Amino acid sequence: MEDVLKFSASQLHDGISFRDESVLITDNNGKVLSIESWADHDPVTVRKVDGILCPGFVNTHCHLELSHMRGKVPTGTGLIPFIKEVVTQRGFDEEEIFEAIQTADKEMYDNGIMAVGDISNRSDTAIVKAQSKLQYFTFVELFDFMNPNHTERVIKDGGDVLKSYSVGEKDMKSMVPHAPYSITKNLMHYINQVNPENSRISIHNQETHEENLMFLNGERDFLNFFESFGKQKLDFTPLGKTSIHYLIEGLKPSLKPIFVHNTQTSAEDVMAASKHFHETFWATCPNANLYIENSLPKYADLLKQPITMTIGTDSLTSNWNLSVWDEILTISKYASYIPIEELIRWGTINGAKALGFEDTLGSFKIGKTPGVVYIDLENRVKRLV
Repeated sequence: MEDVLKFSASQLHDGISFRDESVLITDNNGKVLSIESWADHDPVTVRKVDGILCPGFVNTHCHLELSHMRGKVPTGTGLIPFIKEVVTQRGFDEEEIFEAIQTADKEMYDNGIMAVGDISNRSDTAIVKAQSKLQYFTFVELFDFMNPNHTERVIKDGGDVLKSYSVGEKDMKSMVPHAPYSITKNLMHYINQVNPENSRISIHNQETHEENLMFLNGERDFLNFFESFGKQKLDFTPLGKTSIHYLIEGLKPSLKPIFVHNTQTSAEDVMAASKHFHETFWATCPNANLYIENSLPKYADLLKQPITMTIGTDSLTSNWNLSVWDEILTISKYASYIPIEELIRWGTINGAKALGFEDTLGSFKIGKTPGVVYIDLENRVKRLV
């Protein structure tokens, strides 16, 4: 008989729901063999812990390449000043950037994360990802700052970055738009063409009030910001609708978007996107939202519609650490009406589905190797497998 590992806990969450009086059985590599009744096992053979046992977490939104900017941008600035800080800060050497990426990758692993949806504008993270214990879906992000003169160069540069990332049995990649306010219709058209049917993409969505105002009535905060870089007046006609409708009009329905942040997203916005796209996912990064704008999504409004919520950490530029469990604790603090059972589902199986990794990760289903994570009574995360 093959060697097996047996785990149990005060609460065992299988990625879908809590299971009472259960024992998780895996092989030495962490592959799930079964979940059985506690009564059927000699307690001496089971490692039982006080706290929550669950599958490894899935972080659906991160910017690993910005890890070297930890603590470099002040909190509470608002999104536009935050972006300006990110794009204008210079003077970091390559070794410093690489070491910060390595450290952040290890931090996520130690925090019980199994897979990451990672935004990349450069090839800086390619080596670390290729050697990592984590699975990565690399979203190569494109933005032309609403300036058609930049589109061709952005497409070429993005193609070069995409080539630097490997894919295969573990990792995946695609080309994605940055946000509604930063892409032209031509750039969205290119993203439609370059991505095969059913490709997964990631989009920063409705992260600040000014974003919606830009599309509703022509508010120029973002346009003025972009014009300060390009020294060129931008031609933009508002839709009279919220920003998500710009994406709905420009992106093909077969794409599977992960809408990220959504602090200004309404139930009507969710409904409109869900009608257009065949499948949608909605990532929340509460600690980053508090870091940048001191705001959170209106979770009660989002949950009025059938919706698949996931959890991201954003970057160490906009967060204090990279821990899905810490994000869960923040949501639970400010939206205590959402059961912890549901929040763990957001951070495990929902995230795995969003990245297309559900065949191996996200739940204690027989044959999967999702990792085994333990949250102790002091809310500390420990990886068991």
